[in-house]
Amino acid sequence: MKRHTNTLGRTTLVLASATLAADMSMAAWAEYETLVAMGYPAPKEGELVHVPPTMAALEEADLHPELKKVIRRGYDLFTNTQQLRGENVFNDMNCSSCHLGEGRQPFSAPIWPAAIILPNFRGKNQHVNNLEERIAGCFAYSMNGTPPEYGSDDMLALSAYHQWLATGAPMYPDQPIYGRGFPAPERPEELSYARGEQGYLDNCAICHSEDGSGLYEDGEYVFPAPWGDGSNNWGAGIVRTHTAAGFIKNNMPLGQPLSLSDQQAWDIAYYMTRQERPQDPRYTGDVEETLEKFGPTFHKNSSYGEVREHDGHRLGDHANWGEKGEEVKPWNVGQSRFEDMED
Repeated sequence: MKRHTNTLGRTTLVLASATLAADMSMAAWAEYETLVAMGYPAPKEGELVHVPPTMAALEEADLHPELKKVIRRGYDLFTNTQQLRGENVFNDMNCSSCHLGEGRQPFSAPIWPAAIILPNFRGKNQHVNNLEERIAGCFAYSMNGTPPEYGSDDMLALSAYHQWLATGAPMYPDQPIYGRGFPAPERPEELSYARGEQGYLDNCAICHSEDGSGLYEDGEYVFPAPWGDGSNNWGAGIVRTHTAAGFIKNNMPLGQPLSLSDQQAWDIAYYMTRQERPQDPRYTGDVEETLEKFGPTFHKNSSYGEVREHDGHRLGDHANWGEKGEEVKPWNVGQSRFEDMED
């Protein structure tokens, strides 16, 4: 990639020095110039920069027509996961509720990195996960549901969509990935529930409702619920305060990314993640025991089991499973791997 002149003078060197997946074209780089113009950081020297292909590009791709059908199905499931409501999904979420821009958007946990870094060890469940297992985790926690079976048509389609977005990116890259995850700004010294509540009412309630129940119009899903029975459960990654702060800072309010201060993003995240939601499916029947078991690997960064300041309520101390009720249990939670290799 050669240097070029643009209005974003500070990106010129980075353009030449970042590792560009699959000889990225200047047209593709324009997406990243737009991000920098909006205030996102420019890629650093040595970072892997990848612009995922679009669905329009799929039509021109030299792939078998049947594979294209499966990728389209994966895209359809990813952007409208509510079609699996009552079978695999038991809340008001789509995959694209958290992974914005059809799963392509940097700083909104784009999904293509999962296709090039997995199989890999995952601290959340303490074993090596493949792509299907990673997707299954989203169904169990973020969707408060139970995943499609491994190897099923729906799981294959979702995996194919992830891998299509990774087209041209190297497997197991040895450099950082630009725009991966929900990078959080530096945590302020103090977080305020009251400030967070006011910040939520001022900036978020118009789309997600004052009570956090989300927004439906004429019975149709529009915006997700950030807490409550229609939201993700206590095991979802975004209930961790730093993860929520990163999502909010980089993506919210919708259409106005980076418009909130770091303090506002953290305060709003603190307020939202100290609201109740369905129980963690790993719940043992006792919140203290569950916290002891999963605190070191997950809940050390959430408010699970903490006592809320203003009313003394202990978060997560309940047996509310949301819409799925007590009978629906995600079959993938607690599934052991490679037990014969422990010695």
